[in-house]
Amino acid sequence: MNPIEGLLNVSMEKIKAMVDVNTIVGDPVTAADGTTVIPVSKVSFGFGAGGSEFAQGGKDTDNNGDNTMFGGGAGSGVSINPIAFLVVGKDQVRILPITNNVSTADRIIDSVPDILNKINGFIKDFTSKNDSSKEENVQDKEEEQE
Repeated sequence: MNPIEGLLNVSMEKIKAMVDVNTIVGDPVTAADGTTVIPVSKVSFGFGAGGSEFAQGGKDTDNNGDNTMFGGGAGSGVSINPIAFLVVGKDQVRILPITNNVSTADRIIDSVPDILNKINGFIKDFTSKNDSSKEENVQDKEEEQE
């Protein structure tokens, strides 16, 4: 393995040690009422490495590298930004974004459970009103027949 590969391997191992799945989706925290809050983060990382081999005394390098010097460097960076909390309650799951930079699509997706609950409630109310009006009509017809 040449020295540049070694630098890259060390950089990648260090990044791997810093960034794991628990960095992106954090450890859950459970409140006394049973609600669980899970932090969600955005992770960005990058790395770079470079180097050069120099022949000593102007001689050509040989295969075993005895006449060479190596100069190189590597660097990496990681940025972790919290973006939201996933809140798991008894009856619902919600995402609470931290930033105000929420797109319209995100707002629509976040509001879908509320809309479905409202539609479901409307259908139940409508169905129960229709059932009660049918019963009243049946009672009225029975009274008229008597």
